[in-house]
Amino acid sequence: MAEEQAGGERSGETRKPGRAPVVVPPGERGATRIADRVVAKIAAQAAREALAELPPDAVPPHATVVVHHDRARVRVSLELPYPSDIGGQCATVRDRVASRVHALAGMDVPEVAVEIERLHLAPPHGAAPGKAQGRTR
Repeated sequence: MAEEQAGGERSGETRKPGRAPVVVPPGERGATRIADRVVAKIAAQAAREALAELPPDAVPPHATVVVHHDRARVRVSLELPYPSDIGGQCATVRDRVASRVHALAGMDVPEVAVEIERLHLAPPHGAAPGKAQGRTR
């Protein structure tokens, strides 16, 4: 039985003037398609949320996706501080991206590939910012 909606119509019904409502089965009503670029933006935002803090001169995470039916394969490019727990940060990004894409777009995410574009060397503790590091002559 169809559900009542505002105005007394039932979901799936279309009214034609002077005729009884026509009930359209759920499988024939159409579908919503989410563009790949929207899924990529969701993934990039999720990667930003997963990282505690980016290095000051880092480029924000970027994502590309391939969507096939209700499955999205995601590739995220990151810049991370070094030294840090790179493996742990990548795992956190993978988990966050998969869960946010599933929650917001309703897609399964069987694969999230994390690509580290650049590592930013953190200044040693107590060093003045902008001071030369390493060996000088």
